[in-house]
Amino acid sequence: MQEREKGFALVGLESALLFERPEETYARVFREMRPRTQAPSVRIEYCPFANADCFVRLEDGGLHLRVSDLFQGAPAPVVEALAYILLCKLFRREVPKTFTRRYRLYLNRKEVRRQAHLVRQIRGRKFLSGPQGERYNLEEIFDRLNATYFDGLLGRPALGWSRGASRQMLGHFDPSHNAIIMSRIFDTAAAPPLALEYVMFHEMLHLRYPVDHAGARRRVHTREFRDAEKAFPQYKEAKELLKRL
Repeated sequence: MQEREKGFALVGLESALLFERPEETYARVFREMRPRTQAPSVRIEYCPFANADCFVRLEDGGLHLRVSDLFQGAPAPVVEALAYILLCKLFRREVPKTFTRRYRLYLNRKEVRRQAHLVRQIRGRKFLSGPQGERYNLEEIFDRLNATYFDGLLGRPALGWSRGASRQMLGHFDPSHNAIIMSRIFDTAAAPPLALEYVMFHEMLHLRYPVDHAGARRRVHTREFRDAEKAFPQYKEAKELLKRL
């Protein structure tokens, strides 16, 4: 009998959650975290960000949230998960894994990923300097590696150099804008050509092996990706050169 009553109570809680407005959800989560503090007023502003960015701040006794419009109309459990994530960060608490997983599952849904991809294409700004650098032409390097290691089957994306000579971001592939950006640190006589070719090869592998989405997991470097990367001639030598940079 007790188990049955517990089941009815759980169903009632889930039903209440479904009819809860987002503002009410944030107020409830706040009360759970700060039971001795009066619940603040809640203002949610849905913003046309280029990514699934969300921000929260507590000011003048009220919660002000700026939330990506990707979450506008999201299911109630997802709103609850986002509320826990944002308020845990606000109060510097560890986010319960249940809510982190729920949040990631939502963002990994095919229709949400498709919408996020389209949003980044339309709203995101991408600096592209063009392939010709002071010393190297990225199109020539791409075409040579494409013919040597990919049988010339990769479509050439937009290619460009970064604004500065970054040592943290040596290269990256942006699928939303179909672009490979290389750090200008390689566009000098002092930079070994092997290091530039290896990083370009690595970014080209992202064209060959797209990101794998499974459940709440998002794997950028799959096992196939890693195996193909290690097949690069002078792989270990190239990695050592990058460490020196």
